[in-house]
Amino acid sequence: MQRFGQRDSGPGAAEHPVAAHVALAVNGMGSYTWDLPSGTLRYDEAGLAVMDFRPGEYDGRLSTLGAKMVPAEVTAVQEQVDLALRTRSGFSLYFRVRCRDGRLRWTHTQGHVVCDEQGKPDQVIGIIRDASQELRALDQSVQLRQARHDRRRQADIVGHVSDALAPTVTVEDVAEALTSTKLLEQLGASSIILGLVDNGRMRLAGSNGVNPDLVRDFHLARLDAHLPLSEAARIRRAVFITSRREYGTRYPEIRPYLHLFSDATAAVYLPLIAHDEAIGALGLTYDGRTPFGHDERTVLTALGKVIAQSLQRALLYDREHELAAGLQTAMLPGHLPHVPGLALATRYRPARAQGGIGGDWYDALSLPDGRIAAVVGDVQGHDVTAAAVMGQLRIALRAYAAEGHPPTTVVARASAFLAELDTDRFATCLFALLDPVTGMTVFVRAGHLEPVLRRPDGSTVLLHCPGGLPLGLTTPGAQPSYPALETVLEPGTTLLMCTDGLIESRTEDLDRGRARLLEALAEGPGDTDALADHLLRTMGAYTEGEDDVALLVLRRSPDGRAADPQMEVTIAPTDAGSLKAARLALRTALGRWSLDAVADTAELLACELATNALLHTRGSATLTARLVDEDGRAVRLAVTDTSPSSPRRRAATEQSTSGRGLMLLEELATSWGVEPRGDGKTVWCEISVEGTP
Repeated sequence: MQRFGQRDSGPGAAEHPVAAHVALAVNGMGSYTWDLPSGTLRYDEAGLAVMDFRPGEYDGRLSTLGAKMVPAEVTAVQEQVDLALRTRSGFSLYFRVRCRDGRLRWTHTQGHVVCDEQGKPDQVIGIIRDASQELRALDQSVQLRQARHDRRRQADIVGHVSDALAPTVTVEDVAEALTSTKLLEQLGASSIILGLVDNGRMRLAGSNGVNPDLVRDFHLARLDAHLPLSEAARIRRAVFITSRREYGTRYPEIRPYLHLFSDATAAVYLPLIAHDEAIGALGLTYDGRTPFGHDERTVLTALGKVIAQSLQRALLYDREHELAAGLQTAMLPGHLPHVPGLALATRYRPARAQGGIGGDWYDALSLPDGRIAAVVGDVQGHDVTAAAVMGQLRIALRAYAAEGHPPTTVVARASAFLAELDTDRFATCLFALLDPVTGMTVFVRAGHLEPVLRRPDGSTVLLHCPGGLPLGLTTPGAQPSYPALETVLEPGTTLLMCTDGLIESRTEDLDRGRARLLEALAEGPGDTDALADHLLRTMGAYTEGEDDVALLVLRRSPDGRAADPQMEVTIAPTDAGSLKAARLALRTALGRWSLDAVADTAELLACELATNALLHTRGSATLTARLVDEDGRAVRLAVTDTSPSSPRRRAATEQSTSGRGLMLLEELATSWGVEPRGDGKTVWCEISVEGTP
């Protein structure tokens, strides 16, 4: 058997063996010997060629060899060689040498440590070769794989954002989707912030991973401010930050906040442009990342366009929703009657979809004999026609009730009226006629949900009220018959009348919705306004606002007397003294109710609400105040005006003389809100003794 290294002595063998150095040279390799005691290193001719030394140029010293190498690589090479000498083994490593023409050449060297008789390293023998072509091919392969990975990641980023924005409808939805923790992780960013252009300022609509101090201090910053979000929207180009130093240099106002995101090393701020108008900007910061490549900058810029399109759709939806809500609420009653012995609260919530237009309504009116008529109904459909039919039907029901007809006749005539309109629409309704003195109540149901009661002991029950056909399902000129249910509401009983949007859900049947409603009613507060809000909030968590909701909550006073002390005064814009008189009446009422502790706060907020109503409406405003808790330790202020537009928070500078009303409400009131009232609205707030500064 032939051993490795032996000559082939068989037929055809070469007459002269090929020298080892010739074989190496043919393959582009050279050899070297390093004498350790003397420190001299010798290359053969091929080795000198690899190192780009001319014959006789290399003096055998390691320092001369080190001068040819890249300085940054010398230490790593020395460490590997030292390790091989300590372990009496070998090494294999790559390093670069600088050629005479200035080019860098990759080389690969292998060495084996030879020891003397005492086992001490005596010399190193090895080979060296030009590895430029090998590493160039390897580098190209690595770059190709990295490019493919980057393209996949960039495509994934666009896909993740598109998936997150697909189900969004409102601006709030868009902000919530963009600032979710899941999307933040998918983007590989450490923080994200969304700003919307609002009257020359940048309103921060959502953020994740951003310090609250930063959000608070730069909310509503001016567009001409030297800030990254404002700059991106102003110049309509993406702003890329590649170092913390650049951040502080470009934006001095941000410099004091740099410690709040100490790990951030890069950031990008994307303008959101729609229809050639800057509508906002999106900011992303990254921890420990390298500068942005050309392809990534292109993808991020395109990403801003995708987000801008979704945001623009959401802005349009919100505007249409606001208009639709205004149309809807304009057809609801502007004022509710104040009946001694009864507390009354109503609410309307438009659906999230269908532009917020629906046919749900509520109404209540006092009759000449002291009784109160209440109705809740729902016209088929979610469009302008449904809202228009609702308005006509509500007025017809009110007229028939005011004429003094029995409840069954009122509902029957309303059904005939709807049939004669020839709109191909039907409606459901629940009509109630209540005597506040005796509690005697008559219910008539036309295809609608049953009334729900909460008794004085806290138990809840769904009244099994016989019903007739929905309104309008009769031949014109005919009056269908409707059965009635008579019952007595005991003092302290709460009555709830609502539309099916409060209990209907696509994922649960109506029986489950009824059960949830009974639970929510049993757990709710005693105050009618607070109870109405509780029901909308609790039931809305299950129905998700799929349908519009109208509800009416009515409660008999436990002692049979007036439900709550109340003060009401009208403020006329043409009477300069009416506002002063209203303040005096409020302070007097609070003193009578032993609420002097909240008098200053209540007077301040009442003036803010009333002044705002007089400034932005053309008619008078009505200020009411009443106790809202059973202990009489809180008061509810409300100002009703003739404008359907809801108040909006405005940016107020130190020199501004207005724009702080809502800020005062948020700071001083326990709670506050806006309720639509037909062709106007009611802005209310509650102040408690415990919560007063």
